[in-house]
Amino acid sequence: MTKTTKLGAHGPEVGRIGLGCMAMSGIYGQTDDADSIRAIQAALELGINLIDTGDFYGMGHNEMLVAKALSGRRDRAIISVKFGAMRGPDNSWGGVDTRPAALKNFCAYSLKRLGVDVIDIYRPARLDPAVPIEDTVGAIADLVKGGYVRYIGLSEVGSETIKRAAAVHPIVDVQLEYAIATRGPEATVFPTLAQLGISATLYGVFSRGLLTGGKTTGKGDLRGHMPRFAGAAGATNADVVGRFAAFGKQRDMTPAQLAIAYVLGKQPTLVPLVGAKTEAHLRDALGALDKPLSAADITALEAVVPPDAIAGTRYAPAQMAHLDSERG
Repeated sequence: MTKTTKLGAHGPEVGRIGLGCMAMSGIYGQTDDADSIRAIQAALELGINLIDTGDFYGMGHNEMLVAKALSGRRDRAIISVKFGAMRGPDNSWGGVDTRPAALKNFCAYSLKRLGVDVIDIYRPARLDPAVPIEDTVGAIADLVKGGYVRYIGLSEVGSETIKRAAAVHPIVDVQLEYAIATRGPEATVFPTLAQLGISATLYGVFSRGLLTGGKTTGKGDLRGHMPRFAGAAGATNADVVGRFAAFGKQRDMTPAQLAIAYVLGKQPTLVPLVGAKTEAHLRDALGALDKPLSAADITALEAVVPPDAIAGTRYAPAQMAHLDSERG
């Protein structure tokens, strides 16, 4: 399997797998900055150059962490930054703001925290219902012209929004949650991307640790508020995950490797983002590149985990309502 791919018709060459850094800032429980820095630096050594962060991950902590890890290594990384999510000092969610003046302000702060002159890929984290996507993309295009941003991406948007955005400026990729447990984009979003020559970076490949047997760690762990980890749905999903792990074991694959191999096999032109917090987790995940699934394997795995096997939505109802991608 090739170890690199191009992000759409207009984007850069990136490693076949990208590194998602959100979990390094405590959203799923306690982390260690030294471990995280080693994981990012190991990713670069292992051929992963796409490093994905967000200005609201740990209220700036994640960007500063990435800055430390990339010190002296900036030229080896493609940095993708999400913006627009508003947070309170109590870690609460405050909605989305993608107004042109706001996003240029966000960009200025990200450049400073990251310690860079230019952000490689800049994208709104969610669609702002109060701001036309044309205005948001147009403002990022101004940043491209000014030399502060190289490429424009999107996140969690549906087909119509993608088409409107692409009419303003070339879009290199759309960030979407996708896994064997979350296949919604297959219906309309992936075909739209293929038609327009746009790639996708796929997060949630492990379904926030659900597929790899992860458990909520208590206060501060976002998964404690996610339907798939709670109550009857949690019990149902534990059984499905057991069958998933058994399928992988028969093929000498860890659950993480199986989850990634499924995405690589099902969407061979797209780029999964691995949320590894340590170098050990990263090296385990990269083993998927050497254990590709055949078409027969994918069919067999989908029989074990059919589209409706996982109980519960990926977010609580209030957050699901904000996802333009769920509209197809």
